[in-house]
Amino acid sequence: MEIAIVAFDDFTDIDVFLPWDLFNRVKHPGWKVKIYGTKECHFSVTGLTVPIHSEIDDLNNVDAVLFASGPGTRKLYNDEEYLKRLNLNPSAQLVGSMCSGALILGALGLLNGKTATTYPTAKKELEQFNVNVVEEPFVVEGNIATAAGCLAAQDLVGWFIEKLISKNVRDAVLNSIQPVGEGLSLTNK
Repeated sequence: MEIAIVAFDDFTDIDVFLPWDLFNRVKHPGWKVKIYGTKECHFSVTGLTVPIHSEIDDLNNVDAVLFASGPGTRKLYNDEEYLKRLNLNPSAQLVGSMCSGALILGALGLLNGKTATTYPTAKKELEQFNVNVVEEPFVVEGNIATAAGCLAAQDLVGWFIEKLISKNVRDAVLNSIQPVGEGLSLTNK
């Protein structure tokens, strides 16, 4: 099973790094997580460099695709050449997006007539694709899921894991997340 996280220049850091971390906690035979993009590396909105494992042209060969969000989505959902390279099949693949990543799904026509969610600043843009945009943290329509906030990544990643493997594996991964501050010492020794 291969899971693709799609990155691009000006992606939101947490929308790539949190799913990457959670997906890589899965210990299952054949489970692979890769970052896909259009060049050798992409830069986050804060300037971090992320190496790319595969080109977006190969997304049709994976089991699940997750689109990150960030200011870069505004350029991409209007880029016909970029969109032509995205060969997705929601009847055979799981497809998801974080926040404004839903704009790419909308531009591809994958959300046409469906209910979805996104970050509030992208709501009006997403509605132009005949999408019923709701203010919910997480929405599923068949094999397509959208998440509205960075921390909804837990719901989105959990959905992918449960659909691809099982609820038990999903629960184990999500329960492995250490609470903030756990294990930290704030005293000088």
